[in-house]
Amino acid sequence: MSTDPAGEDEDGGVRAFARDHTVGVAGTVSTAAVALVFAVALGFVPASLLPRAPTAVLHAIPTVNAAVSVVAIGTIAAGVAAARRGDYQRHRRLMGASTALFATFLVLYLYRVAVVGTTPFPGPQSLYTTVYLPLLAVHVSLAVVCVPLVVYALTLATTRPVSALAETPHARVGRVAAVLWVVSFALGVVVYLLLYVVF
Repeated sequence: MSTDPAGEDEDGGVRAFARDHTVGVAGTVSTAAVALVFAVALGFVPASLLPRAPTAVLHAIPTVNAAVSVVAIGTIAAGVAAARRGDYQRHRRLMGASTALFATFLVLYLYRVAVVGTTPFPGPQSLYTTVYLPLLAVHVSLAVVCVPLVVYALTLATTRPVSALAETPHARVGRVAAVLWVVSFALGVVVYLLLYVVF
């Protein structure tokens, strides 16, 4: 942060605005993020706009994302445990790491989808309709639902001191977000196994 008083006032003004309009800020950021995801997934972002990574990198992205998901499950669980112990500084660091992992996952996933497209299910049609599609639908739905919850919880946490968070819905929203986040990441790992390991 700049030591220039004007810069501090400006940063404080942005933070104060986000604090006073938490729902609006979280809603705007979430809507933009979800819109970007659907724009890429539905093919509205031309692959020609993006540089193409080497084939080996593109092939590695699903495995990297599965590893990111496993690590994120660990950081979310540890972050929740830290909050329950009252270690809010550790909680903040772990949830910040979880958010960074989620962002990494999302950037890699969207890049690969934009450049290569989605991966077709290689297994039997019967498993595709009875197992894979339902798992994928729940995974994607939870991921979409998690975005506004996580952004809202983060907006509350980054615009208020820890001592003031008890007066906000941060803990309640955070608990729901954490559970859905972990389930979404876990189902993503199952989807990866079905696409790239089992078949």
